[in-house]
Amino acid sequence: MKLVSNDIRNHQPIPTRLAFGKPDQKSHMTLSDNLSPHLEWADFPDGTRSFALLCIDPDVPSEVDDVNQEGKTLPSEMPRVDFCHWAMVDIPTSVTGLATGQCSNGVTPGGKKNPPGPEGSRQGLNNYTQFMAGDPDMGGEYFGYDGPCPPWNDERMHRYVFTVYALDVDRLELPEKFTAEDVKKAIDGHVLASASLAGTYTLNPAVQ
Repeated sequence: MKLVSNDIRNHQPIPTRLAFGKPDQKSHMTLSDNLSPHLEWADFPDGTRSFALLCIDPDVPSEVDDVNQEGKTLPSEMPRVDFCHWAMVDIPTSVTGLATGQCSNGVTPGGKKNPPGPEGSRQGLNNYTQFMAGDPDMGGEYFGYDGPCPPWNDERMHRYVFTVYALDVDRLELPEKFTAEDVKKAIDGHVLASASLAGTYTLNPAVQ
């Protein structure tokens, strides 16, 4: 199975138009275009009945006290955790690609409640739901795709891993408001094949 993109080259920087946040000289970060990327997959096994899609950043600091704080940096070697940027399931086998901006076009304060996507598919909560919690302007439930916005004081280059899974079921058993962790548990034992593509992104001008 293979996964390709017109927007993202494997292990190369992700364009700012696909990001949630982009660099700003005065404030370090400002909101970006937040377009969902073009993705296309092929060579999946016979017997595939649906697809699932996850986008995970495995490089998010596990401690948030110093995130985006003036005069402080987040060392590259500090412990890291996963941050989900996109979780989509029940993609029918008639769909083997997504166009640029098809599932996200712009930042929605408080999160997209009914993000666009292929007919029949379902999209879960991403981790901006937790990250924005308590913010009076941005807090809410973030469904669907929201792109990169790593801490601007992070010394580590972040990776964004898009993975498409070919599954042997038409529909996954998931709650209405599911997460990436829910998806991982639900697909266990049902994955026929998978393919991944990873891009990189940073808001720290000192990181190359």
